Amino acid sequence: MTLRHFLSIALAAAALALAAPAYAANTLIPAGQRVAVAGSALTVQPDAEWNRLGARPGRYAERWTRDGDQLDALTFYGGIADGKTLFREVNRKERPLPRVAATMLVTDIPILLENSYRVARGIAAMTIERVEPARFAGSDGVHFTYSYIRFNESLHRRGEAFGAIIRGRLYLITYEAPALYYYERSAPAARRVVDSARV
Repeated sequence: MTLRHFLSIALAAAALALAAPAYAANTLIPAGQRVAVAGSALTVQPDAEWNRLGARPGRYAERWTRDGDQLDALTFYGGIADGKTLFREVNRKERPLPRVAATMLVTDIPILLENSYRVARGIAAMTIERVEPARFAGSDGVHFTYSYIRFNESLHRRGEAFGAIIRGRLYLITYEAPALYYYERSAPAARRVVDSARV
């Protein structure tokens, strides 16, 4: 490789790096600090460090991780209004995402998440397991557990979620990880973040 060729590749790479959107960078969330999440009124105060991922799953959502987003993910959906979706549309015409309704019941939240996952995340098989009433962010809400397998993957993942409809908007936090080892490893820390949630 000539020096000229090397320099042109290096300059092209630098230009691409400068053109990359700023939101693509991850951010360390320190322990003990109350932070607003998902561009909303929802705040949490983690008691351990997490990494906020720069890539957001939806306009009203953000994702945190401790070991990497393929190994554990804590996702916040903040103040999603009537008619909006959990994720960005994949193919609105042929495979529209389900939408939040201000009049939905807390028992509708697990169904909304499952149907959204099937469309937006390519989930081959998903099962909603336990559903029970729970307090969330100071309001009456729902707690549910679930498991799923993605298309072209054999890895079994477990998840749990807490959500509520507050002043006509959906607030939801999900935690998920591979069922083997990683789920149990970070679940207690994730639950403590959920317990700190306020709107």
